Amino acid sequence: MTQEIIILCIAAFAAGFIDSIVGGGGLVQTPATLITLPQYPVATLLGTTKIPSLLGTSIAGLQYAFKVNIRWKLLAVMCSIALVAAYAGSKTVTLITNSFMKPLFFLILILVFIYTYTKKDFGLAVEKTVSREKEFIWCSIIAMLLGFYDGFIGPGTGSFLILFFISILGFDFLKASAHAKLINIATNIGSIIFFSRSENILYQYAIPMAVCNFTGAVIGARLAVLKGNKFIRVFFLLVITGTIIRFGYDIFVKNK
Repeated sequence: MTQEIIILCIAAFAAGFIDSIVGGGGLVQTPATLITLPQYPVATLLGTTKIPSLLGTSIAGLQYAFKVNIRWKLLAVMCSIALVAAYAGSKTVTLITNSFMKPLFFLILILVFIYTYTKKDFGLAVEKTVSREKEFIWCSIIAMLLGFYDGFIGPGTGSFLILFFISILGFDFLKASAHAKLINIATNIGSIIFFSRSENILYQYAIPMAVCNFTGAVIGARLAVLKGNKFIRVFFLLVITGTIIRFGYDIFVKNK
């Protein structure tokens, strides 16, 4: 158990670090948890990862919130929708088997890598003008879809939210990250409510992982301001590449 905790804590630290900068920390933390603890159901492992994700996302979100102008009314609507959708997604995941989920994670990892690699100007967008009506419609749809996705699958939700805020609303990187983190807090809470009620959280792993995720998030959020997006983009691609290789090995080689 000690070795498992060490591995998971390292993954949680990396996840907190990455998630606080560009989102997608779950792309490291969730596959690492599935691989390290294969004896548990997927629902239990996903529930366990939500505790460290919540703590790391919360500290990162607070640090960003002090540096950018937050759209609080828009955020309140999205958080409310996302929380309920995440609860529904987490409830659905209890019906899905490991054999279905692992290839799906692998595919998502590849798609996120391709998008991040090909979009060279990620996070360098400028403010766009979007009507309030269209903005509300888009934000409600995205909050529902990604809220459910975060509760059902999880990895990459923060990255997808950032991509939405940049490409549709025209937010710059820091502003998109701040809003994404605060919405992620809501989705994590929605999932934790369900997983805790259904006793699908391994607290002996979740608590030490939360401490490490928190530490990584503090360091990552500060580094994001100092180093900028280009440095983080390269780092993120390297981490995803390593995760794809390791997860692909687990699916196609180890299980043969």
